[in-house]
Amino acid sequence: MYPIIPTFASVNYQFKYKMEITVRKPTEIEVAEMKSKPVWQCEVSEFDWYYDSEETCLIIEGDVTVKYDTESVSFTAGDYVIFPKGLSCVWQVKNPVKKYYVFK
Repeated sequence: MYPIIPTFASVNYQFKYKMEITVRKPTEIEVAEMKSKPVWQCEVSEFDWYYDSEETCLIIEGDVTVKYDTESVSFTAGDYVIFPKGLSCVWQVKNPVKKYYVFK
């Protein structure tokens, strides 16, 4: 008698990609590149947002916390922020925000 060997077809694998927002200080080259991009601004508020493409932004002014899954990140003037495609989140704008942005 032969031993029973499970195959991949008989095993239920579930993988979930963990979305992460990157917040860091930009390089001088990134700052120069972002200054040629459009500017978006928003007053103090809270709203839901979904990213159907990746967004990179450079915060010019303001104070924001973004909540997603069980995580949250905060950023302020001078931060370089990358939001992944497919992210659902809640923006909490604590002080009016202004940013350069580009969608990829």
